[in-house]
Amino acid sequence: MSLAARPLDDAIAERLLTAVTPLTIKLALQALTSLEERDNTISAQWQRKIERARYEADLAERRYEEADPSNRLVASTLEKRWNDAMQRRCELEAELATFKRRTMRSVTAEQKQQILQLGRDFARLWKAPTTSACDRKRMLRLLIRDITIIKGPEPKLLRLQIRWQGGATETIEVRQPPNRPEAIRYPDTFVAKIRTMAERYDDKEIVARLKSEALTSSTGKAFTVNMIRWIRHKHRIPSRPLPAGTLNVTAVRARYGVSLWVVHYWIERGIVSAAHRKPNTPYAITIDDNVDRRLREWVANSGHLHRSSPTQTA
Repeated sequence: MSLAARPLDDAIAERLLTAVTPLTIKLALQALTSLEERDNTISAQWQRKIERARYEADLAERRYEEADPSNRLVASTLEKRWNDAMQRRCELEAELATFKRRTMRSVTAEQKQQILQLGRDFARLWKAPTTSACDRKRMLRLLIRDITIIKGPEPKLLRLQIRWQGGATETIEVRQPPNRPEAIRYPDTFVAKIRTMAERYDDKEIVARLKSEALTSSTGKAFTVNMIRWIRHKHRIPSRPLPAGTLNVTAVRARYGVSLWVVHYWIERGIVSAAHRKPNTPYAITIDDNVDRRLREWVANSGHLHRSSPTQTA
């Protein structure tokens, strides 16, 4: 699984900064104080057990020393009791040492004040330019035990399972940034807007209206006529329809089965009435019944024109 690191780093950093606040640090220290009190209670219990074991060992030692050496059976029994008492005391002392080393929590008042101050300055310390990536990793390891990344069925959505050092777990969702083609793809709402505008305006007018609305392209640039033409071509958006009762050059060619050059010949010679709504826009050609009859006879009787011929113009 290949993933971009930056979104994951940002998500973990954001969660870390929301977790380490003066309030959470204060609550954590209160909890630590409660644990210290519990550990001290447990330690006191261990101390009482050790004192009892020490007393029993001393008592067993005195009884052994007071026994008659000639009575070997009694002396042997008392010696065994003494050794067992000594062994029990040593075991309890070793268990208490292990408890203090592995479990018992102990933080001084000065250290607690330093921790509270760190909670107030943690965000500034994390974002400081002088804090290296290595330092951030050390801080991260002190708070988070491990992170498991799960890629679910939904594309571009990751789930990060965080296991904190205290044992708590949580899951946060991270959405990956879109690929370049997806990032610059126009949304359906914008395409629909262009489709609606194309019914009333030409490409140049569409550009002007988009600029008046302070809209930019998917790459952040100002719209141009070529951009609008490309959007219309990609999404099959027709240009502004001609006025009612008029035809474009393609429609005239299809009606009479002549080439593009023949239609332009008719326009240049004034055989058909054609006009531009604006410069560089398609012709709007008007053909009444008389002109239609004349053109059909011309095509049928001309020796130079052949239906669907792509060549001659005169």
